[in-house]
Amino acid sequence: MKRLYSFYYDAFWIASRSILEHKLRAFLTLIGIIIGVAAVVVVGASISGLNSYVSTQITKVLGSNHFMIARMAFSGRMADEEFERANRRNKKPTWDEYTYIKANCRNCSEVGAQMSGNADFNENGVEMPSVSINGVTSNFDLIEDKSIIEGRFISAIDESIAAKVCVIADDVRQKYFPNSSPIGKTIKLHGLPLTIVGLEDKRGELPGSSFNRSIYIPITLHRQIFGTTDNGLQIHGKGGTPETFDAAIDEVKLLLRNRRGLSGSDPDTFGLVNTKELGGQIDQFTNAIAAVVVRSR
Repeated sequence: MKRLYSFYYDAFWIASRSILEHKLRAFLTLIGIIIGVAAVVVVGASISGLNSYVSTQITKVLGSNHFMIARMAFSGRMADEEFERANRRNKKPTWDEYTYIKANCRNCSEVGAQMSGNADFNENGVEMPSVSINGVTSNFDLIEDKSIIEGRFISAIDESIAAKVCVIADDVRQKYFPNSSPIGKTIKLHGLPLTIVGLEDKRGELPGSSFNRSIYIPITLHRQIFGTTDNGLQIHGKGGTPETFDAAIDEVKLLLRNRRGLSGSDPDTFGLVNTKELGGQIDQFTNAIAAVVVRSR
């Protein structure tokens, strides 16, 4: 026992004497340890903040519990060979498929559709190029959790009669109505006057993309202006709760596969992405950044 005590006593005494004899080196070592620990803490907090920020922006842009079906839609990286196979195999969603899913998806709280295009505007000599023109169903504000801060969104009646109305986003308001309410005023799309019935709250932004340079019109009017083909048609849906979200996605996949006559071994002939997968991709990306930074310390 005395021998063990002597061993620890000697080790402690040698270490203490070394520190006292080399104060500067000990101080610098301590500073290095403090800086290293602080750096890891700061990086962790920064990554957490970045993750929270991007997740918030995605929720502002896309809403929660939201999925989208298109001919080519996927999250994450896809191998070139797999992409080429999907590009040859996949088919565009059709209006009939949209109405079929809308009528039969029991786990979906909402099912809607969207068609997109672009147009250049020139109002009284004030130009605004490449504005996104989104033809949407009347429930699209519920699917994407949109916030309408003035007026209203597209109504079911607007959709049924292809009413010449629109909802504008914040960039359009700032461009043409910076000092007054846009509600009740008109803006021309391809020479067609549209009455503004709603103003969307400013949405989130992601690097390189602004979602505030948009106009929403009834999807039926969009089909009249841009053509009645199903080119670019997207089917959108929303799960009632996070608990039923996966069930809604599985049900929609099964409905569309059955509608297209696919057997169990056949690959999907459509793409589907959802906000849950996008959130997972963000977590993987930020965790990878954190791992690289921490390893470099």
